[in-house]
Amino acid sequence: MGALEQGHYMDELEENDVELGSESEPEPEPELECDKEVKEAVRVLLEGIGEDCEREGLKRTPHRVAKAFREGTRGYNQKARDIVKGALFPEAGLGHINGHTGAVCGMVLVNDLDLFSYCESCLLPFAIRCHVSYLPSSNRVVGLSKLSRVSEVFAKRLQNPQKLAMEVCAALDASIKPAGVAVVLQCSHVPFPETFVSSSDWNQVCSSARLGALEEDHAQWNDFLALLKLKGVNGIESSNTLQNWCPSLKNTVNGKNMCNNKSYSSMVSAVVSILRAIGEDPLRKELVSTPYRYVQWLMRFKTSKTPEFISILNLNTNDEELKKEAIMTNGHGSKICYELSLPFCSQCEHHLIPFYGSVHIGWFGNAERCIDRAHLLALVQFYACKLQVQERMTRQIAESVHAWCDKGVAVVVEANHICMISRGIEKVRSSSATISVLGKFATDLVARASFLQSISKCTG
Repeated sequence: MGALEQGHYMDELEENDVELGSESEPEPEPELECDKEVKEAVRVLLEGIGEDCEREGLKRTPHRVAKAFREGTRGYNQKARDIVKGALFPEAGLGHINGHTGAVCGMVLVNDLDLFSYCESCLLPFAIRCHVSYLPSSNRVVGLSKLSRVSEVFAKRLQNPQKLAMEVCAALDASIKPAGVAVVLQCSHVPFPETFVSSSDWNQVCSSARLGALEEDHAQWNDFLALLKLKGVNGIESSNTLQNWCPSLKNTVNGKNMCNNKSYSSMVSAVVSILRAIGEDPLRKELVSTPYRYVQWLMRFKTSKTPEFISILNLNTNDEELKKEAIMTNGHGSKICYELSLPFCSQCEHHLIPFYGSVHIGWFGNAERCIDRAHLLALVQFYACKLQVQERMTRQIAESVHAWCDKGVAVVVEANHICMISRGIEKVRSSSATISVLGKFATDLVARASFLQSISKCTG
């Protein structure tokens, strides 16, 4: 194992003065004025939902959130023209023969660009799959990577899908001066916890914008759609509506009631200061209600007392529907009951960004002692609807179920962390899994393997 052997590893930690088990303070970075404003605002928000800003795990949350907002809105300080400048190359084509649209060559398409933006209605990140096409003109083409970079300039601002498509399209048209340009965006917005069932429940919308020949020439537009269909992209023309695109738009915001509540009022003011710090105008009509919506989102994760059902489990002994859950017999004659794919949506306490997924719970029991799925789902949602980390949530669920069924419990949590894919390392389609085993599951390898295999069969 070389340097990874325990002795070498511990020596390296000591040499670098790394303290285990606490949030170590990194080397201080030069602090921007906008970061100071955001950090102070985040502290107000944390206190407003009943959290202790000094507890382990939250000490540096204001710093992380400020950095995330700075990175996620850096597009306000960038210009598309500066990116394209110097990346236009002469390409006359064979015999200088122009196509019927006046382009020097055929259509250029870059598809499946994975981007993230902040929703201007609720300040939560939303996922974008971007497809860009243009028709070169004036005997020049642009470096393909610039199509992605220009798209990202506008994605790194507070946006809605249609406005984003129009801004990217207009910027490419102005900077490249093509014969035609088209942009198609497939956007997905995370649902709110009370409506979350699975990742397929994300709010989906497709938006598009086109200029020049791709707007005027239906043949060129049809070619563009045909090329997208080759990649499995369909339904482009079916929906450009933004009605209820963001889940927060489905709820009526009562700003007057919020402002009458002192805690809410200070939280709303804190969000307004965040908007100003990132370079936005809080009075822009699309943003007027955004602070109220963001506060409503955060209040879903307000710390609360442990509900009674977690302390006193209602065991159902006669429910035939529960028998539909698989009950496996292992070699020792005891039984493993399980409930799989219990959905959850939680909030990362490090970045105040959602993470979501499924919880799988297995326990030793018998046909006369079954746990109602509804109670397990309520248990999962109780621990999810607060500022969390996946590892802690897995352990908490396992310990709660083990208090009811002390023979043995196994819990697996599979999750997608938007903080991993929308910022920082930006690992799109990455996911994580955690497992906690207690009691008999900790020693019975056959039972543990059987439970994990059941998850594999269920989820594929």
